[in-house]
Amino acid sequence: MDDRDLALYPFISEASAYVGSLGFSLDRLITSRALDLARIRGKERVIQSLSGEINKPPLTGSEEGPLLIELLSYPFARILISCVDDPFLTRRYSLAEAVAAYTLLKTRDTDFLSNLGNDFGVVANPSDSHFDINFTDYIKLASSMKDLKWKLVNRKLDHGNVRIKKEEFARLLQEAVRARIQDSLPIEVPEEICELCAPHLDEIKVILDERKTEYGAGDFEAVESDLFPPCIAHAIANTMAGVNLAHSMRFAMTSFLLTVGMTVDEIINMFNISPDFDVEKTRYQIEHISGSSGTTYKPPSCDTMKTYGNCYGEDELCKRIRHPLNYYRRKLWFKSKDEEKVQDEGKSVDKGEVAASEQK
Repeated sequence: MDDRDLALYPFISEASAYVGSLGFSLDRLITSRALDLARIRGKERVIQSLSGEINKPPLTGSEEGPLLIELLSYPFARILISCVDDPFLTRRYSLAEAVAAYTLLKTRDTDFLSNLGNDFGVVANPSDSHFDINFTDYIKLASSMKDLKWKLVNRKLDHGNVRIKKEEFARLLQEAVRARIQDSLPIEVPEEICELCAPHLDEIKVILDERKTEYGAGDFEAVESDLFPPCIAHAIANTMAGVNLAHSMRFAMTSFLLTVGMTVDEIINMFNISPDFDVEKTRYQIEHISGSSGTTYKPPSCDTMKTYGNCYGEDELCKRIRHPLNYYRRKLWFKSKDEEKVQDEGKSVDKGEVAASEQK
């Protein structure tokens, strides 16, 4: 691959070897003024990943400078991710890098895709418009994709090979990229290096905290998201991190959120970073659950959640209720009582102050 490809696909083995051959020490990557732009771009990659999309520069010229900045920004971004060491950020970053790669890969020719597949240990025989890939490699790459079209039973199998279109192979490579990046993080970074990165990390952590509490757009204040049961909170965290939920968990989360007062658009905004997001299909499914077909679906009970393996992080309150909605109602009741207690205590203090002033 040429220098441009190494800069655009910095997660491949050849790019890693090339960076190693440059002889840049970790200290130089962190402190050298000559690499300021690479560090700025590295932080930008991380921040952009929290919005769901990493923008790749054109890199149309042959000048070494921009290519080197883009190439070195990747290891610096990995250092920042590792210093923060937050699973949510790691998943979001890995997915965003993979999605950015897919945007480029689906425009490349079959020979390039085949060579890239080899780097991931995936042997795919290309033709003009499709690939034949061994079913074991196919299963490994497609296992995390929930759309029914990716299920092996819905594919033609010929002598142990699955025939897929070029763009579908690019999509499978996206999963390979995501898995490679996510599985390789965090890396071991000396504490003193993280301290030198503190100015970059502070900005990332602020945006990370904001993003982790954003469950949707619009007027979300009416819904007390901090009172959700552990199973729903876990599903939301995974959704916002770009993790594909099982169909049963998607239904449970969506029906719960609709019941407690979230709108269809707010829930759509939660799913819009999923790897296979389709806005029209998602809207149809959510509106169907909300009752557009004449039947309004309610969230499943705790027993049903357990049956499907969707019960997560059971706490003491969970043990005393039988439905996620009852958990939420109890929490709302407890909160209202706490607020009333605070108000009563405030009134008592006010009366005491008045009495004390009258005595004076």
